[in-house]
Amino acid sequence: MAEEMIVKDLERVVVRFSGDSGDGMQLAGSIFSNLSAVLGNDISTFPDYPAEIRAPQGTLSGVSGFQVHIGAEKVFTSGDKCDVLVAMNPAALKTNVKFLTPQSVIIIDTDSFSKKDLEKALYETDDPFTELGLHNPVIDAPITSMCKESLKDSGLDNKSIVRTKNMFALGIVCWLFNRPLDYAMHMLQDKFAKKPTIAEANIKVLTDGYNYGHNRHLSVPTYRVEAKGKKEKGFYTDVCGNLATAYGLVAAAEKAGLQLFLGSYPITPATEILQFLSKFKELGVVTMQCEDEIAGCCSAIGASFAGNLGITTTSGPGICLKSEAINLAVIAELPLVVVNVQRGGPSTGMPTKSEQADLLQAMYGRNGESPLVVVAATSPTNCFDAAYAASKIAIEHMTPVILLTDGYIANGSAAWKIPSLKDYPEIKATQVTPDMQEGWKPYKRNLESLVRYWAAPGTEGFQHRIGGLEKNYDTSVISTEPLNHQKMSDTRRDKIERIADFFPEQEVMGDPDAELLIVGWGGTYGHLYSVLEIMQSQGKKVALAHFQYINPLPRNTAELLRKYKKIVVAEQNLGQFAAILRDKIPGVNIRQFNRIKGQPFNVVRLVEEFTKILEEK
Repeated sequence: MAEEMIVKDLERVVVRFSGDSGDGMQLAGSIFSNLSAVLGNDISTFPDYPAEIRAPQGTLSGVSGFQVHIGAEKVFTSGDKCDVLVAMNPAALKTNVKFLTPQSVIIIDTDSFSKKDLEKALYETDDPFTELGLHNPVIDAPITSMCKESLKDSGLDNKSIVRTKNMFALGIVCWLFNRPLDYAMHMLQDKFAKKPTIAEANIKVLTDGYNYGHNRHLSVPTYRVEAKGKKEKGFYTDVCGNLATAYGLVAAAEKAGLQLFLGSYPITPATEILQFLSKFKELGVVTMQCEDEIAGCCSAIGASFAGNLGITTTSGPGICLKSEAINLAVIAELPLVVVNVQRGGPSTGMPTKSEQADLLQAMYGRNGESPLVVVAATSPTNCFDAAYAASKIAIEHMTPVILLTDGYIANGSAAWKIPSLKDYPEIKATQVTPDMQEGWKPYKRNLESLVRYWAAPGTEGFQHRIGGLEKNYDTSVISTEPLNHQKMSDTRRDKIERIADFFPEQEVMGDPDAELLIVGWGGTYGHLYSVLEIMQSQGKKVALAHFQYINPLPRNTAELLRKYKKIVVAEQNLGQFAAILRDKIPGVNIRQFNRIKGQPFNVVRLVEEFTKILEEK
């Protein structure tokens, strides 16, 4: 009689798929993530891939990874360490040792661990596990050979057959976690709808991988992560931050009754927003892939001048190139949303890695006194709300808004309840009305908000010109008069400062009498909130203030920060938000925790460092 398989129930688990850039790890990870979300689990993902289009096969620089954190209840990060590592070759094993624990299960393709493969990955011996000091449980399967045997009568060429090995590995993972294959099969049918032979081959190999684990009675237990609690009723989907950003921009244009125009130039990791928005033609969205970053921004400004919602998307290097055009939008006082999906810098830097080092660039990276609004998204799903808020601010206050996301949340995904647009606040532009015709000037303002009135070209009685030269406050004609320039500079600054009246007050989570306040902003929310939960479970009095509105800061920021004796600002740069807070709120005692490695924060390390700060006398 076959030995009965042990099934262990887990609250959460982290799985990391890793192999060559051509091994399909992103696809395997995405399918497993979506499958888990469909079964009611909460998920958080982290695609981790190289910048090279295709590094030499089997080399350390060509390793691509996809990590997913699956929880019975809410999870906030993609996880520090992995419980299961799929390593399709020796290079993948070597580069991912840092993500393993002594208990991590490792799945390998033994066909890819030949002496030649080991040499490519710079091993010094023929025993990679001993060399790396690993004594983990291992599922070693001849994956490539079994794919060839499985598909020998399929009519596919050898190259196409070998490409299915990611699905065999996925089949083993689905067996390991007792996941049904139906939805994975459906996803493959959708992906390869125009190539039914390829779809059929991948489904067969996926099933064979599942059966391999089931029939071999491998020497590891299987696991189950049962979803707990009831989710709020509604329609859910797995959404990445870039797609959520695109949805948020479209929703804002619909709510405002404006046409959305995107002028953009492809750049990692922001290109997907252009690709997603280009599919929404039926909603009146117009996209233009421009010849360069400058043209992308200028075309969006032209669209805004014409009475539309102008959007441009990019990353840090593109913001450098767009800075002159953004300045034009500042002095012309036109609505413009600039999405900056931050990546590792400076210069080309690390295009596929994530950091938060463009904050000061967003705040001050233009010539002259050039104030604008800066908003930061906090998670993949929050990208929708942040994009909607950025668009609302830009339209209602006639200003450029820089929306900061980053590679981690832009490429990462989470389960998202599709919202109803009726639940979102109205967006109403400060547009001219017919009674304003007499004596109207283009820089005529609402005296309370200081917002100038918007007149689309062609509106009868409101013909006008604006541009990059300074204008007279009263007459709107070109002016170089000193006192007028002072007044216009003050007005543009004050207009931005007054927008804080429309922001919600900054919230604090955690202990009301906390001895340590953790401060963060943007895409590190999940990690810092996880730290808060862990430290509170240890009986420590801590709180978290995580900022989404950076410029202007929420009205209660100074009052809030001055309540705490110990404050630590954690960010993925060398201290940019900390510098802003010190500048805006003199005398506040701020400590810093800064990491700029191109990788997400490590929650365990954060707990250790914050505990030290808390316990200092």
